Amino acid sequence: MSQAVAVDAAGESSARPAVSLPIGHLVRISLYWLGLTAIDGAVGLFIQNRLNYDHYVDSFHIGETLFLISIPVAVLSILVQPTVGAISDYTVSRWGRRKPYIVFGSLLDLVFLAGIATANSVLTLAAFVALLSISTNIARGPFQGYVPDLIAEKQVGMASALVGMMQILGNVTGFGLVTIAVGLGRMEFAIAAVAIVELVTMIAVVVRVSPGQPARDRGTRSWLSIAGEAWSADILKERSYVWLVASRLFFLMGGSMLVNLVITYLNQTHGQDIKTANGTNVVILVLVVVGNLIAIIPSARLSDRIGRKPVIYVSCVVGGLGLLIAGLAPDITWLMVGALLFGVSAGTFLAVDWALITDIIPRAASGRYMGLSNVATSSATVFAVMTGGLLLDIVNRSPLGYGAGPRAAYLLGAAYYVVAAILLRPVKEPDRRHGADPGLAGPRPVQEASSPR
Repeated sequence: MSQAVAVDAAGESSARPAVSLPIGHLVRISLYWLGLTAIDGAVGLFIQNRLNYDHYVDSFHIGETLFLISIPVAVLSILVQPTVGAISDYTVSRWGRRKPYIVFGSLLDLVFLAGIATANSVLTLAAFVALLSISTNIARGPFQGYVPDLIAEKQVGMASALVGMMQILGNVTGFGLVTIAVGLGRMEFAIAAVAIVELVTMIAVVVRVSPGQPARDRGTRSWLSIAGEAWSADILKERSYVWLVASRLFFLMGGSMLVNLVITYLNQTHGQDIKTANGTNVVILVLVVVGNLIAIIPSARLSDRIGRKPVIYVSCVVGGLGLLIAGLAPDITWLMVGALLFGVSAGTFLAVDWALITDIIPRAASGRYMGLSNVATSSATVFAVMTGGLLLDIVNRSPLGYGAGPRAAYLLGAAYYVVAAILLRPVKEPDRRHGADPGLAGPRPVQEASSPR
């Protein structure tokens, strides 16, 4: 099937494919997000349960432990994902330029997930979590670039909504499996189950989806030079992209604070035991999903008409309000209200954010740009846990008393939404109002870095 695309001065594709994909292909492309997000959700909740209820550390050092576990994860995620994404832009194989990395990273995930499931100390757990951050990011960077390789302009809104939907279902899958495993008294079963989920979703994408755009010509450049290109300062010329990635980071940090400290919050602030806390988390999860589903499709359609930024501003306000209510909640009922608002905010954001990024990046180097943008996605959880965890322990040891720490972390999460809205202001996007042509404000043709750094 031929596809008409624009070509830049170097002879490389700089626009989207012109031919729309069948809905089945769109679903398959997005499906791998379910597997990746299920891993994120399950591993994060698994660690919280281990630290809070299996006495790996004492209660006044849980936040610090989460911080220390997160440091190598943050560093490795930032280094690996954009670098491998940039390399994949130039990779030539019979599977296309993205699939080899998706397969390799996914298979390594299975090995490191097994290590997490069987870890019996904080040190062992932290080591395998760090290794998992390498393998998942080997797959994530190229996969981020794979989706823009295939999606036509008129399908961006739908594709963005599907990506968001799969991330929601991934969280549901990961959290739900851990909760079931807690009820069975065998939490390691949840890790085994998400490993299977990722393997199945990876196969669905690799076997049934086309290879996408051809690789860029690297000429005589070495692979080391290509890897260095990911970090070349030329990316700073894409100012809207840089501001959007920064905004994305803080937005996701706000939501990650709620999700990734919820078991600690329920245990320390409301005194719930392991089964009660995980049962409460199921109710919270249901409310978050309901909020997601209410918001995601209408938000995607609305953003096609009025633009992405106004919709993201609304999601910042709603998300900040949700975290504020959760942080001040006198009882579980108010926590549920906050969780529902957070769900609406997350659904709105997931439906629109990916579309806005793909609107403004250079197409030929999508692996590099999407890999860098997903640093915000994968690092948000890490930075939320790092900052929230430290604040949690400091406040717990303060005159405010034990149990106030998680509340302080949630209020910090609310502040992150404010920062996200401020950082979004300089972003320029294509004008979709009144029938304007999105291509008029589209991304500039990709430029080669003169000297990778």
